[in-house]
Amino acid sequence: MPSISKKGQLMPQSPIRKLVPFAEKAYAEGKTVYHLNIGQPDIKTPQIALDAVKVHSLDILAYTRSEGSDDYRKKIANYYSKNNINVKHDDIIVTTGGSEALLFAFGSIMDVDDEVIIPEPFYANYNGFSTASGVNIVPVISKIEDNFALPPIEEFEKLITPKTKAILICNPGNPTGYLYSKEEIKQLASLVKKHDLFLIADEVYREFTYDGAKHYSIMEETGLDEHAIVIDSVSKRYSMCGARIGCLVSRSKEVIQTALKFAQARLSPPTLAQIASEAALDTPQSYFDDVIEEYQERRDVLIRELKSIEGIKIGEPKGAFYCIVELPVKNSDAFAQWLLEDFHIDNETIMVAPAGGFYSTPGVGTNQIRIAYVLNQKSLVKAVRILKEALKVYKD
Repeated sequence: MPSISKKGQLMPQSPIRKLVPFAEKAYAEGKTVYHLNIGQPDIKTPQIALDAVKVHSLDILAYTRSEGSDDYRKKIANYYSKNNINVKHDDIIVTTGGSEALLFAFGSIMDVDDEVIIPEPFYANYNGFSTASGVNIVPVISKIEDNFALPPIEEFEKLITPKTKAILICNPGNPTGYLYSKEEIKQLASLVKKHDLFLIADEVYREFTYDGAKHYSIMEETGLDEHAIVIDSVSKRYSMCGARIGCLVSRSKEVIQTALKFAQARLSPPTLAQIASEAALDTPQSYFDDVIEEYQERRDVLIRELKSIEGIKIGEPKGAFYCIVELPVKNSDAFAQWLLEDFHIDNETIMVAPAGGFYSTPGVGTNQIRIAYVLNQKSLVKAVRILKEALKVYKD
């Protein structure tokens, strides 16, 4: 038969989704599975967004502009202004999810075999986006002992070569939940200006910060207009993962003009989803206040329960809704599969995300898992207790 491309062969599987067949088998056997593996919030989507789609007056479901509708982009710009980020609607390209925004960014600023430096562990799909774009990830490892804080800036500088085009961060972080400080952002800003690089920040979890901490965007830094690119999405902010609406934001006219050509090639972002996303921008602050309070309580419950397990290490999150846990096992992939296939308590088990897929350095993170605390508090307690009992009997 005709051969598959090398790029296709190198495209990584999702560490989050590859265990789905084992979960489906567990369902078929009548088991209850607590999903700690995927960042799908259980918080209700704002009703105002759902209603906007229900009552729309469209006669034709037509294309919108490739960069997204003017009205929607103007409302996004207004949202940013409330977050101390001053941009115009022309600095925004609406995309089909944050994923497409990142693909547009890679395509706009990097050629095949160029390099992007990323602190790891990082969002697993960065591996896929880099493979699809022919770009090489150069990892700089952050440590669980430091809660995955930004590695020393000297470690970044050591990795810069003539092929380096950008540094990419996720803030707050997926899968670590780490929230970069203003000082850490300033260090990165100085570095990219010194070496004339782009700084890409995936800021889709901007609202999800805890303990009174505030998110500091790279777009708040002065002197970064030609360097800063923000990736954003409605998925987590409004619990609208299925809308598949995101955006790319940059004050660099050249970046926006180039990304627009990629946007034109895929024609336009989905029309109905833009209507829902535009309406979601009118969600009252009380919605976020309640959501953040709930997630902070869930985080506290999760960490409290995890600390009762001997022999593990925990990266305590300050944002997003993820936590990395290092387990006393050799291979978390095998452990995660075993949980679904061979272990249960009263016909209940858990599904976790092996963390090896959140690294690009081979062999790193193979004894770690990512937990998404998107379940209610009672379910989180049950899930961690299942994990605790499983570790008592598991043998590598």
